[in-house]
Amino acid sequence: MALGAPDLQDEEAGARVLGDALLVTSELVTNAIRHGDGLTAFDLWITDDGLILNVADASTCPPVTTDPKSREKGQVGGFGWPLVCRLARHVAVTALPDGKQITVLISLTPPA
Repeated sequence: MALGAPDLQDEEAGARVLGDALLVTSELVTNAIRHGDGLTAFDLWITDDGLILNVADASTCPPVTTDPKSREKGQVGGFGWPLVCRLARHVAVTALPDGKQITVLISLTPPA
């Protein structure tokens, strides 16, 4: 590799990390709007540990996972929450007086 040329593996790993962060963010916000009676709060910040994302909605119901074996024909959804849990390093659901808040920590460092 020529001096100063970008390391393609690092770029690909960085793109995957960014894609994971965007996917988790999109999934949580979409679920808050579609299933959580509306988005009530959203904030994020970057720390040494990664991206911390808080998404709050107006529903007190916890996130739902659909067992693929018990799905009805044509049923849509149920895969987002397991995806969020798989991609995030830490996931917490906190009950609020007027809904719930989901906090996730997403690593911004590609796995070694």
